Amino acid sequence: MTASGRREGWRLLRATLAAQKRGIALGGLVGLLWSGTKIAVPLLVGAAINQAVDGHGSLLAWSLTIVVIGLVAGTLSASRRYLAFREARLTERWLRERLFAHLQALHIGFHDRAQTGQLMSRASNDLQQVQAFVVMIPLTMSNLALVVGVAVVLLAMNPLLALCALVPLPIVNVLAKRFSAHIHPAVLAVQAEAAEVATVVEETVAGVRVVKGFGAEPVQLAKFTREAEDVRTASLRAAGIRRHYLPAIDLMPSVGLILVLGVGGHLVAQGSLSIGGLVAFNAYVALLVWPLRTIGMTVSWAQRAAAALERVHEVLSTEPIVTDPPHPKALPARSAAQRTGGVRFAEVRFGYDHAHPVLDGFDLTIEPGSSIALVGATGSGKSTVARLLARFYDVDAGAIELDGIDLRRLRVHDLRSAVGIVFEDTLLFHDTVAANIAFADPDASFERIERAAALAGATEFVHELPHGYDTLLGERGFSLSGGQRQRIAIARAILADPRVLVLDDATSAVDPSKEHEIRDALATVMADRSTIVIAHRPATIALAERVVLLDRGQVEAVGTHQELLVESVRYGEVLAAWAASDAERDAAVVDGDGDDRADVEALGEARGDADRTADVGAVV
Repeated sequence: MTASGRREGWRLLRATLAAQKRGIALGGLVGLLWSGTKIAVPLLVGAAINQAVDGHGSLLAWSLTIVVIGLVAGTLSASRRYLAFREARLTERWLRERLFAHLQALHIGFHDRAQTGQLMSRASNDLQQVQAFVVMIPLTMSNLALVVGVAVVLLAMNPLLALCALVPLPIVNVLAKRFSAHIHPAVLAVQAEAAEVATVVEETVAGVRVVKGFGAEPVQLAKFTREAEDVRTASLRAAGIRRHYLPAIDLMPSVGLILVLGVGGHLVAQGSLSIGGLVAFNAYVALLVWPLRTIGMTVSWAQRAAAALERVHEVLSTEPIVTDPPHPKALPARSAAQRTGGVRFAEVRFGYDHAHPVLDGFDLTIEPGSSIALVGATGSGKSTVARLLARFYDVDAGAIELDGIDLRRLRVHDLRSAVGIVFEDTLLFHDTVAANIAFADPDASFERIERAAALAGATEFVHELPHGYDTLLGERGFSLSGGQRQRIAIARAILADPRVLVLDDATSAVDPSKEHEIRDALATVMADRSTIVIAHRPATIALAERVVLLDRGQVEAVGTHQELLVESVRYGEVLAAWAASDAERDAAVVDGDGDDRADVEALGEARGDADRTADVGAVV
């Protein structure tokens, strides 16, 4: 964090508050009226005492007047506080919405590097710090108005006593500036350490199955303990700074009160100051005590907000790499007369690290309505092809076209509505089965949801759930088996009705004995739809019209499954390696879910497939 970052953070807050100027102005006006009533009360008290001593006037009338003013002050105080909290919560909401929308707009590469806990901390803890400071703005405005008003009244009543009462103000100002300079880095450190704690908690909760599976609870607890200790250390360091400055800031108003009592007492004894005047003066000095004490509190909250705004600005200042073009093109309309969904990769070069390309010179054309199976070894770039097609990343060189239009000339939303992807790593949301299937179109009819589930082979197990389609799934859908989650994900893609459907190892979590149920459904879904099947099981590969072997970032061979078995040694080697990997995984299955546990017959069949594929590779 730098001074520039702090300035940008405050600029962000000012821009947000500019939209709330009416509400803040109203809060300030109510605060000014409240200050006026608070200033009036000591004058009335002094006048009442003087009238009582002189024997003129009605004490009851004076008392009733003071009570009425006090009630007005109480009402204005409540209104002032309500308006302050209303505007502060509005600021927090707007910033949170802006941050959330920006996080969604940022490219996948940013999320690859960012820690989820850090982002969650900025969206929650940091924005709460900003909210707490915004609350103080109208309150501080009214307190400053009260200080100025009291100072004017004191000077008008007795300049000497006013000087005694206001002597601490310059000292308070100096202390507040030093306190601000020292507390800011300390508060920033506390918030950074708190974000680290949030990261450990988020990772542990999200990966609780891995933690428990390896018996690593003590490891995570030790990590959490270290981070919690860092928070404690940073917090104590900040508390030490507050301990050094805040008591001195709190003491200064009391010094003024002592001087007023001492000097004022002598003036009363000399007859140059009335008792009522001294009482009013003491009341005014007492009024100054709380506003002056809140200066330290306000400075502290301001520094917390400054640190939070820097951290929020750090995210908001990150420019999305994948954005809409200035003048986007529209995809051709879909019609029965003309097929859509044609895809072309032209001399594509891409690498997550630009110095080490995953794809280099990748050329591939997929005709509208046709299907291909993309096959390759681990790390060959198969899933990268899917991510580039959805424009999660932009190519380093070359171009990708959908229906003859470069992806970079399309609106991102239009493109991703046209490309549906079912990833190997399935994520379901904490919602009902129906809502997860209708994720891309929340207003979809129940008939469409049922049809998508049927095409994905999910109908049977959905009806067996406690509440059918209204069953609430657990976090990330872990209440379902892996195969069940994948079928819901396939149904979600089917309901979206994309031009291009990408199945990124979409049957990998499905037991081989159950895979045929999804394959039959997928064959129906793929009919007349451009489809890219990323797979390694021969039966799934057979769903596609053509097979493309991807090796060393390029298209190594193209043909049918049978043609490549005969013509490509590398193709046989890749299939043999995958089959052996599947057989080993199935042999190690210990999951008790019926859909994921292979029975003995299926396991033997998988091993037989591996042996036969290995034999083919050896013969070729």
